[in-house]
Amino acid sequence: MAKATKKAVKKPAKKVAKTAPKSNGAPEENLTGDGGVEGQPSMNILAQYLKDLSFENPNAPQSLAIQDGQPEINISVNVNAKNLAPTDFEVELHIEAQATHEGTAVFAAELLYAGIFRLENIPEEAMHPIILVECPRMIFPFARQILADATQKGGFPPLMLDPIDFASMYEQRAAEGDNEAPIA
Repeated sequence: MAKATKKAVKKPAKKVAKTAPKSNGAPEENLTGDGGVEGQPSMNILAQYLKDLSFENPNAPQSLAIQDGQPEINISVNVNAKNLAPTDFEVELHIEAQATHEGTAVFAAELLYAGIFRLENIPEEAMHPIILVECPRMIFPFARQILADATQKGGFPPLMLDPIDFASMYEQRAAEGDNEAPIA
């Protein structure tokens, strides 16, 4: 007796056009060469880098000895930006930390960390807040880690900065009239 076997029949695959989805799930046909949707706002980090790092431990080895109480640590943060090209901006995050104990310097650290951002199709009224709030927010974790590593390698516990509210800093600068000047 012969056995009957079924052969699998292959159906031709349907061709589906490759398109990027819109935010509502519908396909978008008009793509730019770099994969982004043409005309849509975009922000890209082109580079980020350490521009300057200084760590001073002026009273070592005495400053490394166990001390009564915690040192007083003063932190200052500043954000600067300059225009490099019509769509490219360098944003600098400048952080200074100074620790003292009973009037004696324990350590001083200064960090200048920067990123180059490409901002395309951003409305003019949104440029300042994006450059001075969102850009530094994106590079802050890297600067924070560098500062923590520097203090630890200087013989101290790592200085772990709390998250910074760049929006409040921006609003404070705006209240002082500091944000009205064009970005250099």
